[in-house]
Amino acid sequence: MALLGKILKRTIDLNQKLPKFRRKDAYQKQEKTLKKLLSKAEFTAFGEHYNFTRILAENDPVSAFRATVDVHDYNSMFRKWWYRTLNGEAFVCWPERVKYFALSSGTSEQSSKHIPVTKDTLKAIRRGSMKQILAVAHYDLSPEFFQKGILMLGGSTHLNYNGTYYSGDLSGITTSNIPFWFQHFYKPGRRIAREREWHNKLDEMVRNARQWDIGIVCGVPAWIQILFERIIEFHNVKTIHDVWPNLEIYTWGGVAFKPYKKSFEKLLGRPIKYLETYLASEGFIAFQNRPDAEGIQLLLDNGIFFEFVPFTSDNFDNDGSLMPNPKTYTLADIDDQTEYAILISTCSGAWRYLIGDTIRFTDVDRAEIKITGRTKLFLSLCGEHLSQDNMNRAIDLIAEQFNITINEYTVAGMNYENLFAHHWYLGCDDKVDVEKVRIAIDENLKTLNDDYRVERIAALKEIFVDVIPNHVFTDWMRAQGKEGGQHKFPRVLKNERYENWKNHVEQFKKEKLIQ
Repeated sequence: MALLGKILKRTIDLNQKLPKFRRKDAYQKQEKTLKKLLSKAEFTAFGEHYNFTRILAENDPVSAFRATVDVHDYNSMFRKWWYRTLNGEAFVCWPERVKYFALSSGTSEQSSKHIPVTKDTLKAIRRGSMKQILAVAHYDLSPEFFQKGILMLGGSTHLNYNGTYYSGDLSGITTSNIPFWFQHFYKPGRRIAREREWHNKLDEMVRNARQWDIGIVCGVPAWIQILFERIIEFHNVKTIHDVWPNLEIYTWGGVAFKPYKKSFEKLLGRPIKYLETYLASEGFIAFQNRPDAEGIQLLLDNGIFFEFVPFTSDNFDNDGSLMPNPKTYTLADIDDQTEYAILISTCSGAWRYLIGDTIRFTDVDRAEIKITGRTKLFLSLCGEHLSQDNMNRAIDLIAEQFNITINEYTVAGMNYENLFAHHWYLGCDDKVDVEKVRIAIDENLKTLNDDYRVERIAALKEIFVDVIPNHVFTDWMRAQGKEGGQHKFPRVLKNERYENWKNHVEQFKKEKLIQ
């Protein structure tokens, strides 16, 4: 395995010397990607319905595709097409009978979505993962580092099978299909990865931690932090580096890491490197390609064609649902001032599909983005247009101003005295003056968002804040069956979820009073 480490190191060093694409190359890569997708799906039911053959014959297939194919969200894609795939029909949206479906509720829907995961999707994810590994060429790492284990804290690889297809977390599906050569590096190993019960899996990982020489850790920050804390306590050490001295890299995705960073670094014996990734149930979208980059780079030639919809009232209604015939842009037309929602067409058989995330370009020339939120996870009860990015920044400022650690938070809108209010819940184990925090959140948001500032004078009459222990958040996730794996706490709660959460918090307060 030492030889393999040297080969990987040499490959990565050579990759660093390859010429990188320029902005004018990006559109060409995307055009080539779309043509491949259309050619592969030309004779599927979807391809025949939208006449992919004619689109491919056009001088400008990108424009023809965008003018011909309807825009879809999950409900319309499933109702019109994917339900057939789920029932075992082949050649519906992609030329195969789909074997795997990723279960995803994101953070905005109550019921699980079934996202097709095709053979080409799995290949694309493996290619994307290798590209991310090659990105460590930008760090000065020894050949020996590439012999170390890679710990991936994801969903169970023990998938549900109904006689027609397998379903489970995407992380469980991809892990159950990792290539043979990666088995040596992968931890916690197949046996533990198959465990369905989160607590049992965590216990096994804690007990076996000293047996592994880990160099890279991958997973959602909240669950990785819990794992580190458990390992440190069980093995009676001071930091995670006392158990894994060669830990150099942590990679995560799907959430802002900054709220966790302060408490996370208390568990380390020395600084490590951080790599952000953007792996959704629909495919591998982007990853951090260079150190200290503000954004992550879109994968332009990996089975996904991107379009971008300005996240404005012209294209989205008050609930964050896509309006008919929205204005879309390609990489040739975007700027770094606009917040966009992403449409993707993929080798999983998603076509002009609203993935539900909003982004902003941090570097147009490099096609680098940052995730700013979800189309459904924003607050605009009375025109305050509060984005998840606004919320994240306000919480970051609070943590700095009061020198506290806020690992989790959520906010809900509510009716109040015939007008409106926001109710914030902050996960914090430090002692704080709640009233001062409440005032500071309000002032921070007024600075960050002009619409919010105006509405605080008018219809948004009050701000409420509860500061509660972090375990209340994880306890609620456990009660929802969303513990561990890739599950993340929703930053905005609405409707039934909000009522459920309020009851959970009230029950905690009652139990605390009794104690």
